[in-house]
This record gives sequence, structure tokens and C-alpha cells, in this order.
Amino acid sequence: MVKLHEKAPDFTLMGSDNKKHSLSDYKGRKVILYFYPRDNTPGCTLEAESFRDHNEAIRDENAVIIGVSRDSLASHDKFITKLDLPFVLLSDEDSEASALYDVLTEKNMYGKKSIGIQRSTFIIDEEGIVIYENRKVKAEGHAEEIIEFLKNREA
Repeated sequence: MVKLHEKAPDFTLMGSDNKKHSLSDYKGRKVILYFYPRDNTPGCTLEAESFRDHNEAIRDENAVIIGVSRDSLASHDKFITKLDLPFVLLSDEDSEASALYDVLTEKNMYGKKSIGIQRSTFIIDEEGIVIYENRKVKAEGHAEEIIEFLKNREA
């Protein structure tokens, strides 16, 4: 279970760059770890575009963006190409990281129940400590909220 001000759980997942990524690989940089339900859906597209458009400002804060969903690497490739995303997306098809970060939730669409990812973002500092947690992310304006948090934390 993820707890604010405690060490973030480490994991290893395949990325859209066909490399394995572990959270521990990013020690020394802040990580914007965002979990999202599905590639190519309206809210997820809006959120990814916003992170894309603010990628430079986030990098200026010594932070890297990593998106995680249960989509396949092939789906991620199409999503990245379509939106010209400059950051890696990790495939969590087995729900390993999603379970560690407790972002799986029951969803009900048209009377059909399923388990899916609740849009959530965590910021992990340079030492691997969770310094920000939002489990009720609204896609619109989210990247700006992250930048504001990072800038205020440094002040």
C-alpha cells in the first residue's frame, strides 16, 4: 500500500521503448507516476496531451513523466505516435504495479461491472519517497497542478 511520506513500492514493467523500467532506475530524479484507465479514450487522451504540452516545464523541475495503464505495448505505441508523446508509457497487463499502488477499482459501465484503473498520480522524490498522491485526478488542468506542486515544493 502506498503511503504519503514513505518509500514508494518498486516495480519493473516493460516500457513503450521496449526496455524494462524499474522505479528505482530513476533515483536522483522526481518521478511523476500517473496511472490511467485506457489508451485512446477521451479523458486519457486529454491527460496525456496535457503532460506532453507541459513536459519541458516538468523536466525543468528535475522530474520525469511515466504513464502506466493495463494496455499492451502495441496499444501504447499507437497512442504515443498519435499524440506525439515524449515520455515512456509502461504496460501493466498483469496489474502488478496497479495492485502495488492500489489504483484498481470496480467500474460499472452500462450495467457491466469490471475492474479498471482509477485515474491516479503519485510524485516520488529523488530519494524514492512519495511526496504527492491524488486518487481522484481530473484530466483537465492536472499537468498544471503538478507543475505548481513542484514549484511550490522547491520554494
